[in-house]
Amino acid sequence: MRAVLVREFGPTETVEIGEIDAPMKLGTEVIVDVHAAGMNPIDYKTAIGKGAAKAVEPLLPWIPGGDVAGTVAESPYEAHDLQPGDAVFGIVNHWRTRGSYAEQAVVPSLALAPKPESLSFEEAAAVPCAALTAWDAVVRIAKARAGQRILIHAGAGGVGHFAVQFAKYFGAHVATTVSERNVDFARSLGADEVVDYRKDRFEEVLQKVDVVVDLIGNVADDTGTRSLDALKHGGLYLNVPTGSWPDYASVAAGRGMRASSVKVESDGGNLGIISRLIDAGDVRVEVQKVYPLDKVREAFAELQGGHVRGKLVLKVR
Repeated sequence: MRAVLVREFGPTETVEIGEIDAPMKLGTEVIVDVHAAGMNPIDYKTAIGKGAAKAVEPLLPWIPGGDVAGTVAESPYEAHDLQPGDAVFGIVNHWRTRGSYAEQAVVPSLALAPKPESLSFEEAAAVPCAALTAWDAVVRIAKARAGQRILIHAGAGGVGHFAVQFAKYFGAHVATTVSERNVDFARSLGADEVVDYRKDRFEEVLQKVDVVVDLIGNVADDTGTRSLDALKHGGLYLNVPTGSWPDYASVAAGRGMRASSVKVESDGGNLGIISRLIDAGDVRVEVQKVYPLDKVREAFAELQGGHVRGKLVLKVR
């Protein structure tokens, strides 16, 4: 099959399109004919030798990509809910196997859900990793609800634009930080307060919040540390990007606040709920650009540049 191959870790300009054996399934895994693959920062970070590079090194040549949307090619067994031809989307376990930037991918059946009927394959591929990360942070951990104030950093990004919508759907008062070009976009997602981070310091202009969903950390302008100044005593700080603030837990505890990291779970059940919210019109998906598979180097360059509104997607077939 045709795939994006990382033969050795290095600049993303060295990734290539090549041929590799199609995947084999085991147990209740599913072979998916990939129509589109969503792009996430961890993909390029791993390709350059950071991220999960140590875990995938034995898999070289490795195929990046966690997000997948396509049709079932091989079902786990005859009477399984997922049958050949079914349109699905979900998350490839690309730390243990090769990923979705390929014509086929092997996916655990419990990591898949029926594709939203209202979305194209390209739009659906933008959903799984970002939306489930947002769901875990906002719904499962923070338990968003009426009367709660939630601050979401980078509310126009892949995870952020879902987090804003989920928090608002469940009744929370939502504040978010974005760049000037995304102020109106964030408001259209339902944010009650939108802070242009280049113009104002969020901890100075917002009332204290109950929860911070931090999609930046301390990699830029000490956003993580400053987030504690925006939290109520006993509030909850959630750090999402791995390695973005290694000391968050101890610093938060010293300030009398709770803290946790967030790791996405490949939960097809929750993805099914999100799918129904999308088809009902309660949640929308933002795709900034779709690239053909053979333009993956250009796509990586844009992804590395940051400030993507929503998601970038690779069209595979």
